[in-house]
Amino acid sequence: MATVSTSRPSAITALGGATYDALVILGDWSIFAGRTLAWMLRRRPSRGTLLPIFYSVGVHSVTVIMITGTFIGMVLAVQAYGQFHQLGLATRLGAIINMSVVRELGPVLAATMLAGRIGSAMAAELATMRITEQVDALDSMGVNPIHYLVVPRFIACVLLIPLLTILADFMGVMGGALISTKVYQIEAHHYWTHAQESVGLWDLFSGLSKSTFFGAAIALISCHRGLNSRPGAEGVGRSATEAFVVSFIVILALDFFLALFMNSLYDRVWPAGGARLF
Repeated sequence: MATVSTSRPSAITALGGATYDALVILGDWSIFAGRTLAWMLRRRPSRGTLLPIFYSVGVHSVTVIMITGTFIGMVLAVQAYGQFHQLGLATRLGAIINMSVVRELGPVLAATMLAGRIGSAMAAELATMRITEQVDALDSMGVNPIHYLVVPRFIACVLLIPLLTILADFMGVMGGALISTKVYQIEAHHYWTHAQESVGLWDLFSGLSKSTFFGAAIALISCHRGLNSRPGAEGVGRSATEAFVVSFIVILALDFFLALFMNSLYDRVWPAGGARLF
């Protein structure tokens, strides 16, 4: 009995401590996000600060996004063809592939890939600047680190990740069409006709809206983890890892809640199930 009574308080204490630490981190991140938005509205970063980050986030990510998007569409075509062919609906394969890519898989997988490539790099870079006291040097010279380091990265992610998502969507659509029409010999006219009927501007708007929130989350989480890095090389590595893991979890959670919101908004605007276009 004595052993049981002493083990329960320790488990409860550990759970309470973990909850407290999580709430502290969440509160600190919320303050950090608020300061970032305030500085973004207060003063625009210079072009010399923005352009290198835009180039790093946008141009350097084009290749990996094109490859990711292409394989998303091709894998969907391979996995879905068997069931659609058995039902005699092979010509409608383009509808399900394109809708899945544009509304869900394109934005989510593109954001996940960018969280690994961009988010980890941002966290590692800022963590290195933190432990080598470069951030403190900026502060001592009267330069606000959030305005100089975080705001340009936040703007780049919010503006460029939706554009990269469009590229991923396009490559996914073309990859699915390539496998469907060239490998499985589906008649191209019927394939594209059904795809056009099923995917509209609302689907594109829904996917790009999600990618905007994903980009904001990736930038804020990665920069926050980088600027709060622990000392040493281990701290830099942990910051990069935590930035990706937390960003990935937040992307999935945001995708769920934004999907609920978008579906509810669509039902309110078109209660009778109107056209897929605006």
